[in-house]
Amino acid sequence: MNLHDLVNQHFSDNIQTQQQTMAHLCEMIEYAGQRLVTCLLNGQKILTCGNGRFAVCAQLLAALLLDRYERERPALPVIALAEGSATLTAIANSLHFDEIYAKPLRALGQAGDILVIYSDGQHAPNLGKVIKNAHDQDIQIIALTGNQGGMVAPLLRETDIEIRIPAQTSARIMETQVLITHCLCDLIDQQLFGGGL
Repeated sequence: MNLHDLVNQHFSDNIQTQQQTMAHLCEMIEYAGQRLVTCLLNGQKILTCGNGRFAVCAQLLAALLLDRYERERPALPVIALAEGSATLTAIANSLHFDEIYAKPLRALGQAGDILVIYSDGQHAPNLGKVIKNAHDQDIQIIALTGNQGGMVAPLLRETDIEIRIPAQTSARIMETQVLITHCLCDLIDQQLFGGGL
């Protein structure tokens, strides 16, 4: 395969993943957006986390809700857990890497909040730990996953939401999670602040 074909293959794979996601997950994405709006209207907050490249998705969600998506509007309460290398390394050093999200969640999370987890389905004990802590604190979960849900899916409860990307590779999963993040932000803006841009 030459370089031109390689680039075309990336675009083709992306388009196929986006089309499959659109065909099968639009209602689930809409439902997740409604759940986030209800959380915010009830005076609660959104917490978010992910590992590696998926931490970028979590930080994107936080940035778009704290600042803006496409319009000027008030900041919304969202926290990207363990954001910053000082916090992350302090917790990992003094406790264990499994605690990097669970410990901040225990300090900052309250019943009625929502935890948004980004994962490609790889084994991640720190995500398992934060899911357990969220359930203990009566915090519902919206999990964006891939790879048949990986280790995250079996830990979710019926009251949680899983948006499982129909892809196996981390690149396709992340690209689609970024688009879903934009959809969620737009759904929140439309429901809280009306239709005009």
